[in-house]
Amino acid sequence: MKKIESDQMRQEYDFSSGIRGKYLPRLAKGANVVVLDRDMAKVFPSSKAVNDALRVLAEAGRRHRKVKGGTRGV
Repeated sequence: MKKIESDQMRQEYDFSSGIRGKYLPRLAKGANVVVLDRDMAKVFPSSKAVNDALRVLAEAGRRHRKVKGGTRGV
């Protein structure tokens, strides 16, 4: 399939109600943007779901190191 080069936006894209720079302040504060694979996006549908799961995992890692006697920091 041949790719067509064009400076024109496709008609099906409608950004007329978009807000320029909507997330810029949050990004400027140091937020990390992570792109999930599609299969993981189905499991974790929101930022809150991802953050909650990562907090549980981080806590489990900390507890495991305390029991095991590890010294690596998280």
